[in-house]
Amino acid sequence: MAGSKEIRNKIRSVQSTRKITKAMEMVAASKMKKAQDRMRASRPYIEHLFDIAMHLAQANTEYRHPFLVPREAVRRVGAILVTTDKGLCGGMNTNILRLVLQRHKDWRAKGVDVDYVAIGNKGLGFLNRMGANVVASVVQMGDRPHVERLVGPVKTLLDKYVAGEVDEIVVFYTTFINTMKQEARSGRIAPVPRQFIRPSGEVVKADAKAGGWDYIYEPSAPELLDGVMRRYVETIVYQMLAENMASEQSARMVAMKAASDNAGKIISELQLIYNKTRQAAITKELAEIVGGAAAV
Repeated sequence: MAGSKEIRNKIRSVQSTRKITKAMEMVAASKMKKAQDRMRASRPYIEHLFDIAMHLAQANTEYRHPFLVPREAVRRVGAILVTTDKGLCGGMNTNILRLVLQRHKDWRAKGVDVDYVAIGNKGLGFLNRMGANVVASVVQMGDRPHVERLVGPVKTLLDKYVAGEVDEIVVFYTTFINTMKQEARSGRIAPVPRQFIRPSGEVVKADAKAGGWDYIYEPSAPELLDGVMRRYVETIVYQMLAENMASEQSARMVAMKAASDNAGKIISELQLIYNKTRQAAITKELAEIVGGAAAV
């Protein structure tokens, strides 16, 4: 059994760790509310944007933008991976990276090549270790998403898609459901899908049959749709990053609270062992004194 000094050192060490985890829990809790407000504020805009994009994909027009027309064969995929820059947020990054690895294996089994854009340090490091083809990346995004920093990496995939080098663009992200639950998801964003999934899990489809929509474009369909479709992809990636940041702060707060609670339990157990060890030492000393007195 360890001596009293070693046990006291262990108790002080765990107490120091608990102070750190408690501080991180409080910091994450303060950032979580702002991150959730930003994420919820943009959700209605994204849903309406999806509705417009799905209607445009089914419109009966002469000009068909590349983002609205599915490719006959998918030979190369562009994937956007959204992760955190920092760790200590439970299994959040592990879940999304596990999903990416499974999809990557499925694509490779079908002979489909993949170009990746990494948003976040954790995803970039994972893709580099996996030996994936990373064409662009952005890290150290801070506590709030910035569209101007996302435009460059996203445009890399958009240009490849328009040039025909990439046949699909898929995004991997963590959606915020509630403070205790975050879910790893993936979805196609180009060509425009015929349905999308809300954070609640509800599947939303276009409410019109193909060819039932028609539009009048000013000044011209190519000029207008090119801007709208690029803004569509950039805004979706921004929303996915906002969802990821809200999930990160929530997951970190929960993980640090669990770590603080576990540290408290360990301290209680070590304190009990210390008391037993101290009592055993006192009893031994008393026995030696009594034994010595009896011998005299």
